[in-house]
Amino acid sequence: MSWGTELWDQFDNLEKHTQWGIDILEKYIKFVKERTEIELSYAKQLRNLAKKYQPKKNSKEEEEYRYTACKAFLSTLNEMNDYAGQHEVISENMTSNITVELARYVQELKQERKSYFHDGRKAQQHIEICWKQLESSKRRFERDCKEADRAQQYFEKMDADINVTKADVEKARQQAQARHQMAEDSKADYSSILQKFNHEQHEYYHTHIPNIFQKIQEMEERRIVRIGESMKTYAEVDRQVIPIIGKCLDEIVKAAESIDQKNDSQLVIEAYKSGFEPPGDVEFEDYTQPMKRTVSDNSLSNSRGEGKPELKFGGKSKGKLWPFIKKNKLMSLLTSPHQPPPPPPASASPSAVPNGPQSPKQPKEPLSHRFNEFMTSKPKIHCFRSLKRGLSLKLGATPEDFSNLPPEQRRKKLQQKVDELNKEIQKEMDQRDAITKMKDVYLKNPQMGDPASLDHKLTEVSQNIEKLRLEAQKFEAWLAEVEGRLPARSEQARRQSGMFDAQNPATVNNCAQDRESPDGSYTEDQSQEGEVKVLATDFDDEFDEEEPLPAIGTCKALYTFEGQNEGTISVVEGETLYVIEEDKGDGWTRIRRNEDEEGYVPTSYVEVYLDKNAKDP
Repeated sequence: MSWGTELWDQFDNLEKHTQWGIDILEKYIKFVKERTEIELSYAKQLRNLAKKYQPKKNSKEEEEYRYTACKAFLSTLNEMNDYAGQHEVISENMTSNITVELARYVQELKQERKSYFHDGRKAQQHIEICWKQLESSKRRFERDCKEADRAQQYFEKMDADINVTKADVEKARQQAQARHQMAEDSKADYSSILQKFNHEQHEYYHTHIPNIFQKIQEMEERRIVRIGESMKTYAEVDRQVIPIIGKCLDEIVKAAESIDQKNDSQLVIEAYKSGFEPPGDVEFEDYTQPMKRTVSDNSLSNSRGEGKPELKFGGKSKGKLWPFIKKNKLMSLLTSPHQPPPPPPASASPSAVPNGPQSPKQPKEPLSHRFNEFMTSKPKIHCFRSLKRGLSLKLGATPEDFSNLPPEQRRKKLQQKVDELNKEIQKEMDQRDAITKMKDVYLKNPQMGDPASLDHKLTEVSQNIEKLRLEAQKFEAWLAEVEGRLPARSEQARRQSGMFDAQNPATVNNCAQDRESPDGSYTEDQSQEGEVKVLATDFDDEFDEEEPLPAIGTCKALYTFEGQNEGTISVVEGETLYVIEEDKGDGWTRIRRNEDEEGYVPTSYVEVYLDKNAKDP
């Protein structure tokens, strides 16, 4: 079927239909364009989502991704990036293969349609002109015929009238002949124009219009085919990324299947294992036994029951199981809101702080002598350095040797630090080798550069290597110390490390290492069982006997003070308390409320009444 033969008289309707076809094509282009925008927006949102949940560098979140479940989640986030990339590919391919191509085709289609309908209108105008000429010649022929008929009738009338002169009759006859001739000429002209019009009309309806309409039909069919091909391309663009999207999903499934709960559980052990032994059983404390304590030169121990009344009054009945203690009492006493007061002259152990009246004790000259030697020797300074290290940890600083961590965690941190330093040393050595090779090249080929210009850089790199080696040796020494202590120390040796080994004063040198708790504080590792426990308790008693902190006066609170920082104590205006240490020039006075409450308050907040006979602690 051809539009030229079937729709020869539907020029206007065909014009409307072809315009509707172009509108449909533009509508489809708009649909694809909006789809590409959706794909881009979706890809952007997916990327933002994956970025939002990515672990931040140098943060705690990054450490959490050691676990297989977190690694699987991280793999999922990475695959989501690739997944988003495929949606971007869909958008790009649809834009280039459909939107751009169809937009160009629409412009060409509009120009082609415009040309065809311009030719059709031109043919219409031509046939209309021919029709008007035909109508004009027809009307002229009709008019001339009527004029000739009237002239003939007038001539016949004049010829029949006897009163009309012969000249008038001749004149009428000549006019009638002239009119008749004009009518014949009009007839001939009308006949000629009619034949021409019929020819033009035949050409118009059987040649020009069918050809134009045929071209319009072909144009419309090409448009239909093109929109169908675009729809196929639309589906193919999606189908092309399906294998890659499927691969992304397969990788997510593979990551999920790689999750190992046993491995994660082991990582938890490695992350939080302290390396300490669990505490022993708590012994029964028999308060019915009389207070008896005896000490010989070779032993500090006696029955535990004999020392319990002293512990009861002295506030030392609690075992010092520091892995489970929230706050170290000594650190609370030593830490001020602004700056730590000078280290106390008393023991660094929390149990050494006198919290109540002391029970009478028998003379213990050997232990006193040993303790005096310890307090006057250099290891004393070492111990207080360890104490200050714990104090700095309380104030927020991290010790260089990670002594604030449990042994197992400390070992891991030290090993990590050693590995980092070794990598830096290797990097510097590679740089030194490169500079050395360059210097050799300069020596062989002076025109390439001055060898002396590399001496400064070579010296600088060598100094850096030496510094890094010294640093690595320092951390390796700490690591060897930790690794040497952890497996080799038995439970009894570990418990006895809380004492100063009364039988051998030389072990005082290790007091800072053997008596550091996981939080960096300086504490005794006292056990709850056997003879070692008795030794440690008697040692604490001897410590209290040698360096007590008695009340040296009283004080009255002039103002209310809220002790919110570590080492301080809260007081209420008008409250009376005991003074156990004067202001040493740092603006703080150490006071005691009862057996368990001690701490520092600003000197300006209290009025001090010192006992003149009291001994300065």
